[in-house]
Amino acid sequence: MNGRERFLETMRYGTPDRVPYFEEGLRPNVLQAWRKQGLKGDLGKLFPLDQREEVDLDVTPHPWPREWPSGRDELKAFARRFDPDDRSRLPDGWKKNLPGWKSREHVLMLRVHIGFFESLGVDGWDRLHSLIVQLHRDSGLVAETMRVQGECVAALTERVLQEIEIDAAVFSEPIGDNNGPLISPKMYKEVVLSSYSPILEVLRRHSVEVVILRTYANARALIPVLLEAGIGCLWACEVNTAAMDYRSLRAEFGRELRLIGGIDLDVLRQDREAIRREIEDKVPPLLAQSGYMPLADGRVRADIPFENYAYYRELLEKVTTR
Repeated sequence: MNGRERFLETMRYGTPDRVPYFEEGLRPNVLQAWRKQGLKGDLGKLFPLDQREEVDLDVTPHPWPREWPSGRDELKAFARRFDPDDRSRLPDGWKKNLPGWKSREHVLMLRVHIGFFESLGVDGWDRLHSLIVQLHRDSGLVAETMRVQGECVAALTERVLQEIEIDAAVFSEPIGDNNGPLISPKMYKEVVLSSYSPILEVLRRHSVEVVILRTYANARALIPVLLEAGIGCLWACEVNTAAMDYRSLRAEFGRELRLIGGIDLDVLRQDREAIRREIEDKVPPLLAQSGYMPLADGRVRADIPFENYAYYRELLEKVTTR
């Protein structure tokens, strides 16, 4: 199997030749540190790796507003900032890369949304405070503002999918912290997911099977409404792994919820015994149910010793090929 076939077979609860191996991407400073610790040659030749490419749509307002809509009379002008025919919104290198994307054997993911808070311009406490107040006073206006963006993203997604097939769509959602989301599941459904509906409809029409929520928070409370909307894969990054334990999530939500990640990155900073426990306790039971791809739950940093990383990769390969 090639990497693309392997990924789709896993997400379909099938029988791939092996589980896909993804990597978040190692920055030059990490490799530089590891070479001083004994790394020789190409890391990709030491450990199996499935190529994954992610491209994204520019879903931000053009130009960026100084003030966000505070009344419905401002929405028409706000909508003019979201022209789906603006070619700069398409993935970088669109024309140049199209032939390669059409004939590829690797996984291609399309990032379709940057999430609730980021798409509404939250870049600090002042904007967060004003948005929360607006949600309290007039959540309908916030929903309509999100809907303007959602319709633009849906049109862009339609344009992309008329040209190429993708293997997964990714909604990014830094929605809270390790204690949970900052808005309730009810509000998330009414305000956020309602704006995602036109995008999800385009994905369904083009038979995109894997729709991922990649979150940087404890989003457990949102999973029921996500599944109801058609977002059926979770990729949790740099979260409290106790609150978002994948074994517990699979027990609660079953095969409806596909999973990517789940290995606590922090154990790679510890010793071999901690790494062994983490992988042997979590990975085999999830693999036995399929629909799961094991991966550290964040980008590997330079403070992780190469010896620990190598042990993690060797052990991961061992437990996934038994």
